[in-house]
Amino acid sequence: MIVQLSGEVSNYIHLLDKKYSLFSGNNYLGLSNHPEIKKAAQNAIDRYGLNFAAARHTTGTSDIHLELEKELADFKNEEDAVTFASGFMGNSILLHSLQDQYASLFIDELAHPSILDGIPRDIKDIHFYKHCDVQHLEELLRKHNNQRALIITDGIFPLTGKISPLNEIYPLVEKFNAILVVDDAHATGVLGKNGRGTPEHFHLHGAAHIYQTETMSKALGVYGGFISANREMITLIRENSKIYLASTSLPPPLVSAASTSVKIVKQQPGLRPELVQKAHEIREGIIKLGFHTNQEPTPIIPIFLNSRDEAMNLSGYLQDNGIIVPCVNYPVKMDKAIVRITVSVNHTKDQIEELLIILKQWRSKHGVT
Repeated sequence: MIVQLSGEVSNYIHLLDKKYSLFSGNNYLGLSNHPEIKKAAQNAIDRYGLNFAAARHTTGTSDIHLELEKELADFKNEEDAVTFASGFMGNSILLHSLQDQYASLFIDELAHPSILDGIPRDIKDIHFYKHCDVQHLEELLRKHNNQRALIITDGIFPLTGKISPLNEIYPLVEKFNAILVVDDAHATGVLGKNGRGTPEHFHLHGAAHIYQTETMSKALGVYGGFISANREMITLIRENSKIYLASTSLPPPLVSAASTSVKIVKQQPGLRPELVQKAHEIREGIIKLGFHTNQEPTPIIPIFLNSRDEAMNLSGYLQDNGIIVPCVNYPVKMDKAIVRITVSVNHTKDQIEELLIILKQWRSKHGVT
């Protein structure tokens, strides 16, 4: 499904002048249209214009870049942070920056495409472990234990909403003296007591040899990627990453908007439990209707169906009844079709009730496979 928007994106959208309830996208904390964040972006345009028109290491670093990176480091309780144009770049930046510290890669088979695209060309010893299967991962680590390993996984998997079992993976990191990289695009601002992501969710924030790649385009509601870590790691990225060195710096409105967003996330910790509660209500309703979904406390709620035709039928039925929930065509191999519901803190009780009513109507007509 490709929709053509004709207005802002929130819990409702307009398509060709018709209003729809939106259960799609990644606006988890409802910040993409927050008035303070929009005002910060507008003020930045007035002061700095639209573009710094240079890379960070030449004349593209501004005071607001440094302020944003300070805010992110504080949010993550780390020594430093570095920002760049897109969260998609983060895995490549980190895998290349760590390249002299590992020789073999162990990747979850449903890893995000940015992980696969980010593998350095010199790394040839690459192994895929079954999705979230820690036993299989350990078997592979034992079998290929002749050189230092790097394990990389999504924190929250964007198709299924499943949380990677870092509490079981990290003992293997210690046992095999490995490095763990977590693509936490969908977990930043969502998981953990302070919204710091999947490691914090499992009480592993600050543990040795764990690195995260993160984005400001989902729960934070803005755009751009970042990595936060110890000062040595961040300095290494700033001085050696070709992507960072050769990219134009983030534009002024996005930088100021992101700084304001991070402040709001820190100041309003109640957003996360409210999001979890709304997702729980929808998930429980879907399960009661007999649909197959996950049991994870995340805002991604897949409905698993046996065929793409069936998934397209459900998605189309929802749209005909004023609700946008896409049948996801994603570049990751799955044995089932998925209609993916994503939840925002902005969703109202009436929207949630309406979604479950329409799903019940479709089930009554078509059954559940």
